[in-house]
Amino acid sequence: MSTFIGMLMNSRTQAHYFHLRSVTYAQHKILQNYYDRIVDLIDAYAETYPRKIRAIKINKRFIQDPAQAPAYFKSLLSRVKKLKLSKEPHLVHIQDEIIALIHKTLNLLRLK
Repeated sequence: MSTFIGMLMNSRTQAHYFHLRSVTYAQHKILQNYYDRIVDLIDAYAETYPRKIRAIKINKRFIQDPAQAPAYFKSLLSRVKKLKLSKEPHLVHIQDEIIALIHKTLNLLRLK
Protein backbone atom coordinates (compact mmCIF):
# COMPACT_ATOMS: atom_id res chain seq x y z
CA MET A 1 0.00 0.00 0.00
CA SER A 2 2.66 2.54 0.98
CA THR A 3 4.67 1.57 -2.13
CA PHE A 4 1.63 2.24 -4.34
CA ILE A 5 0.92 5.61 -2.71
CA GLY A 6 4.59 6.63 -2.88
CA MET A 7 4.77 5.62 -6.55
CA LEU A 8 1.71 7.74 -7.33
CA MET A 9 2.99 10.72 -5.35
CA ASN A 10 6.24 10.49 -7.29
CA SER A 11 4.31 10.30 -10.55
CA ARG A 12 2.45 13.50 -9.72
CA THR A 13 5.68 15.42 -9.18
CA GLN A 14 7.34 13.80 -12.21
CA ALA A 15 4.38 14.78 -14.39
CA HIS A 16 4.69 18.36 -13.13
CA TYR A 17 8.41 18.40 -13.97
CA PHE A 18 7.59 17.22 -17.50
CA HIS A 19 4.71 19.71 -17.75
CA LEU A 20 6.89 22.69 -16.89
CA ARG A 21 9.50 21.68 -19.47
CA SER A 22 7.08 20.70 -22.24
CA VAL A 23 7.85 21.95 -25.72
CA THR A 24 4.33 21.46 -27.11
CA TYR A 25 1.03 22.78 -25.85
CA ALA A 26 -0.58 19.34 -26.22
CA GLN A 27 2.01 17.65 -24.01
CA HIS A 28 1.74 20.53 -21.54
CA LYS A 29 -2.05 20.04 -21.18
CA ILE A 30 -1.92 16.22 -21.09
CA LEU A 31 0.55 16.29 -18.21
CA GLN A 32 -1.42 18.99 -16.39
CA ASN A 33 -4.53 16.82 -16.57
CA TYR A 34 -2.60 13.93 -15.07
CA TYR A 35 -1.11 15.78 -12.10
CA ASP A 36 -4.40 17.58 -11.41
CA ARG A 37 -6.43 14.34 -11.34
CA ILE A 38 -3.98 11.98 -9.66
CA VAL A 39 -3.95 13.99 -6.40
CA ASP A 40 -7.67 13.44 -5.83
CA LEU A 41 -7.34 9.75 -6.65
CA ILE A 42 -4.39 9.34 -4.25
CA ASP A 43 -6.42 11.01 -1.50
CA ALA A 44 -9.49 8.90 -2.23
CA TYR A 45 -7.45 5.71 -2.14
CA ALA A 46 -5.52 6.57 1.02
CA GLU A 47 -8.64 7.77 2.85
CA THR A 48 -10.58 4.63 1.87
CA TYR A 49 -7.81 2.21 2.80
CA PRO A 50 -8.85 0.48 6.05
CA ARG A 51 -5.48 0.60 7.80
CA LYS A 52 -3.05 3.34 8.71
CA ILE A 53 -0.53 4.15 5.97
CA ARG A 54 3.04 3.54 7.04
CA ALA A 55 6.15 5.34 5.79
CA ILE A 56 5.89 6.43 2.18
CA LYS A 57 9.01 6.39 0.03
CA ILE A 58 9.44 9.47 -2.11
CA ASN A 59 11.86 9.66 -5.03
CA LYS A 60 14.25 12.59 -4.75
CA ARG A 61 15.47 12.47 -8.36
CA PHE A 62 13.23 13.21 -11.29
CA ILE A 63 13.66 12.94 -15.05
CA GLN A 64 14.20 16.38 -16.56
CA ASP A 65 13.60 15.69 -20.28
CA PRO A 66 9.88 15.84 -21.22
CA ALA A 67 10.61 13.68 -24.26
CA GLN A 68 10.96 10.84 -21.74
CA ALA A 69 7.35 11.25 -20.53
CA PRO A 70 5.89 8.38 -22.61
CA ALA A 71 8.62 5.98 -21.44
CA TYR A 72 8.08 7.11 -17.84
CA PHE A 73 4.32 6.47 -17.93
CA LYS A 74 4.84 3.11 -19.65
CA SER A 75 7.22 2.13 -16.85
CA LEU A 76 4.82 3.44 -14.20
CA LEU A 77 2.00 1.36 -15.64
CA SER A 78 4.20 -1.73 -15.64
CA ARG A 79 5.31 -1.16 -12.03
CA VAL A 80 1.74 -0.57 -10.82
CA LYS A 81 0.52 -3.75 -12.52
CA LYS A 82 3.21 -5.78 -10.74
CA LEU A 83 2.03 -4.67 -7.29
CA LYS A 84 -0.26 -6.91 -5.26
CA LEU A 85 -3.03 -4.38 -4.78
CA SER A 86 -6.12 -4.75 -2.64
CA LYS A 87 -8.99 -6.95 -3.79
CA GLU A 88 -11.54 -5.04 -1.71
CA PRO A 89 -14.22 -3.77 -4.15
CA HIS A 90 -14.24 -0.18 -2.90
CA LEU A 91 -10.45 0.04 -3.38
CA VAL A 92 -10.43 -1.85 -6.69
CA HIS A 93 -12.71 0.84 -8.15
CA ILE A 94 -10.21 3.61 -7.26
CA GLN A 95 -7.27 1.48 -8.42
CA ASP A 96 -9.03 1.04 -11.78
CA GLU A 97 -9.50 4.81 -12.09
CA ILE A 98 -5.80 5.34 -11.36
CA ILE A 99 -4.73 2.75 -13.93
CA ALA A 100 -7.14 4.24 -16.49
CA LEU A 101 -5.66 7.71 -15.91
CA ILE A 102 -2.13 6.36 -16.45
CA HIS A 103 -3.28 4.57 -19.64
CA LYS A 104 -5.03 7.69 -20.94
CA THR A 105 -2.00 9.87 -20.25
CA LEU A 106 0.33 7.41 -21.96
CA ASN A 107 -1.94 7.06 -25.00
CA LEU A 108 -2.35 10.83 -25.39
CA LEU A 109 1.40 11.38 -25.09
CA ARG A 110 1.97 8.89 -27.92
CA LEU A 111 -0.30 10.78 -30.33
CA LYS A 112 1.44 12.83 -32.99
